[in-house]
Amino acid sequence: MPPILPSDAPLAFTLLAVTTLASLYGLMMDRSFVSGGIFNVGAVRGGQWYRMVTPAFLHADIGHLLVNMLTLYFFGPAVEVVYGTSGLAIIYLGSQLAAQGYTLYRKRDDASYNALGASGAVSGVVLAFCVFAPLAKLYLFFAIPVPAFAFGLGYVAYSSFAMSGKGRIAHEAHLGGAIGGAVLAILLPTASGPLLG
Repeated sequence: MPPILPSDAPLAFTLLAVTTLASLYGLMMDRSFVSGGIFNVGAVRGGQWYRMVTPAFLHADIGHLLVNMLTLYFFGPAVEVVYGTSGLAIIYLGSQLAAQGYTLYRKRDDASYNALGASGAVSGVVLAFCVFAPLAKLYLFFAIPVPAFAFGLGYVAYSSFAMSGKGRIAHEAHLGGAIGGAVLAILLPTASGPLLG
């Protein structure tokens, strides 16, 4: 498949730019920008529903930002070409809401719980790709080829298992976003045919 240009996937590249700029601003210029938009169970339950969306534009550090934006770069444009700009918008926003919604359900008794990052929305984009191109080869650790459908199933299984552990990774957001993205990809009409490779 030839490279996808910004003109072919304007929303994907806009999301990359806006998320990078917003995250860098929060990390380097104004930490209150992060604290004011981070997902927090108590704040959301108190009516600050915008915190279901704003964490997708904030990151904990440069590495966190880089992983999410590289993943969005590799998968977002392809999803936009297949589903159209409005389709990508629905998948990205829907996956973000599914990610934070499931996190809110899982962490409902912990008012101090915080999370941030685009990984829920990005997970949904990756799973959308796995739905429309199930036989495309994805490379684990950049070396081990696996079909996209197997990667998607493995990602969901791993996220489900990892939720029971402790750590700083929001696996429930990954799982909620992934499932949200897969469901939306099944329901939405495509703007072009499937990508096979």
